Amino acid sequence: ESGVGAAILAKKQGFDVFLSDCNEINKDLQFLLNNESINWEGGHHSIEKMKGIRLVVKSPGIPIGSKVIQALIKSGSTIISEIEFASQFTSAMLIGITGTNGKTTTTLLTYEILKKAGLNVGIAGNIGKSFALQVAQSDFDYYVLEISSFQLDDIQDFAPHITLITNITPDHLDRYNYSLNKYKDAKLRITKNQTARDFFLFNTDDSILKEAIQNQQIVAKKIPFGFNNITEGTTHKNDQIIIKQQNKNTMIQSAQFSLSGRHNLLNAMAAATIGSLLDISKESIRESLAHFK
Repeated sequence: ESGVGAAILAKKQGFDVFLSDCNEINKDLQFLLNNESINWEGGHHSIEKMKGIRLVVKSPGIPIGSKVIQALIKSGSTIISEIEFASQFTSAMLIGITGTNGKTTTTLLTYEILKKAGLNVGIAGNIGKSFALQVAQSDFDYYVLEISSFQLDDIQDFAPHITLITNITPDHLDRYNYSLNKYKDAKLRITKNQTARDFFLFNTDDSILKEAIQNQQIVAKKIPFGFNNITEGTTHKNDQIIIKQQNKNTMIQSAQFSLSGRHNLLNAMAAATIGSLLDISKESIRESLAHFK
């Protein structure tokens, strides 16, 4: 999904494109690539043929230590992810959501809030159609992106205006030399290029995440959300989501929300906070959360 999308966007932007997959490429994708006049190979990687390539958009499933990637690095290629590549060709506002658990639900909730408010919004990343393909074929003003740690490993300048981490628990540690610290660092890369004009939302109830944030230099405005009593940010009390920002309290009734459970309420709090940052009315946010399927 990400590879074909990146190839189509690259072709549209005037790059000389070559797509290589060690697995066989199915007939439908072959037709699509041929129709776009994109050179490709399937069933193997021709490393000699790829040496000297300037830019490599790597599938997030391929480890950086793999033989083919190491060979390309030695030959001078720059390795980036699809989200990094696609972000270079859109002026849309980017909302990046990551975390070990809950990121898909939070991404879908956020997308629904923005869409029902009438914003011109796309959804991509680790969900739906390729981000790069949408940038090539659509013209959205906003993108809500679900982003895995694997996708964040290969960013350089990727800088969402709003970032969010739902939580961090040990996962995919085989990819990070069984180091939880390296996995935490990978997740927090989402804040790497943000400025003081940007926003970083985080689950303040998650002790691993809170500790990780203390060891990072984050310049974006930090906005906590959770059930802990907080002076500024988003919390929940008496069946209401309470969003505290700049001496202003926004209260959203949660009794009628379609999703149940403490974890889904955290997801709803996170999505509602993003909606509030974008000046979407509390009535519209409540309607979206109440009817979400």
